[in-house]
Amino acid sequence: MRTQVGIIGAGPAGLLLSHLLHLRGISSVVLEKRSREYVERRVRAGVLEQGTVDTLVEAGVGERMLREGLPHHGIELRYGGAGHRIPFEKLVPGRSITVYGQQEVVKDLIAARLAAGGDVRFEVEDVALHSLESQPYITFGGERLDCDVIAGCDGFHGVSRPAIPEGVLSVFERDYPFAWLGILARVAPSSEELIYARTERGFALHSMRSPTVSRFYLQVPADARLEDWTDERIWAELRTRLETVPGFTLATGEIMERGITPMRGFVAEPMQYGRLYLAGDAAHIVPPTGAKGLNLAVADVRVLTEALAAYFADGSTGLLDGYSDACLKRVWRAQHFSWWMTTLLHTFEEDDPYARKLQLSYLDYVTSSEAAATTLAENYVGLPFDR
Repeated sequence: MRTQVGIIGAGPAGLLLSHLLHLRGISSVVLEKRSREYVERRVRAGVLEQGTVDTLVEAGVGERMLREGLPHHGIELRYGGAGHRIPFEKLVPGRSITVYGQQEVVKDLIAARLAAGGDVRFEVEDVALHSLESQPYITFGGERLDCDVIAGCDGFHGVSRPAIPEGVLSVFERDYPFAWLGILARVAPSSEELIYARTERGFALHSMRSPTVSRFYLQVPADARLEDWTDERIWAELRTRLETVPGFTLATGEIMERGITPMRGFVAEPMQYGRLYLAGDAAHIVPPTGAKGLNLAVADVRVLTEALAAYFADGSTGLLDGYSDACLKRVWRAQHFSWWMTTLLHTFEEDDPYARKLQLSYLDYVTSSEAAATTLAENYVGLPFDR
């Protein structure tokens, strides 16, 4: 079996790459170890930057997102007993975010690929990458897929990055001393926009997925166990951290899903080796405070699509050779923003009263200075793709 681009992973990065390549007349095969049902139900990110929204619309897979997604023109920073809105419409006119779950993006992309006759294979076993420096091929389940290029879009725990020989990659990482406990609840949002709350008990985030489904996160110890967090304890802690401004009452409801996410920053450089190109979480992880993970994957895929289109058009390799450098500029900008948001809003056990006063002082600066608020807003909605 042969194709032009073998894609490992049917998450947003792999599926979008396959679809964008199809629009350029480039063939691909997508291999995914999980079932279709699993990837379509896996709850992950939900905040789409302006550039991500534009990309999906331009690619013809944004109709349902535009119909069901929730456009937001600001976020609230809540601390010290008051809420402070960061107004995107004033600070970055014409740019906003859209709340639309990652699993919904995946559903739309799978539907589009299958409708176009795309080759997307689920529950694929024993995937291995070979001959990356010359004539790459992939083996899986007793079959062989020859291809010109392999795109590793299979996440942090996938097989693509480990296929790169030892000593080639430089790895940069930071583990944070806390985690996020996230829940999906069948309850209408208590706010029209996202609330980022900093309290002495820890961080909390009020988000949403639809007019009837809300998403919440709590900062918890890095070694926290789900079994220790009953529904009652979760809602009590969310109320304590969010009901800190006059007149705000948190609505509660059935918890449908829950999980604990470690907080880490991770970058592997370069994002390519031979004819293997990494995209998304296979190459980098950001703490979710900045809402950048899915959006970085889309940015990677846009760069890779242009590079592959040039390569298959006339054999030119300039864009492919520069793929990693082009992506890493945005990756490190997103790493910095995510680190900044994380340190701005979370409590650290080692912080003394002096450090906590500094944190509150900086929050005051961000919410009172138009220049500082603009920096937050332009990074949050996403830098244009031409930067």
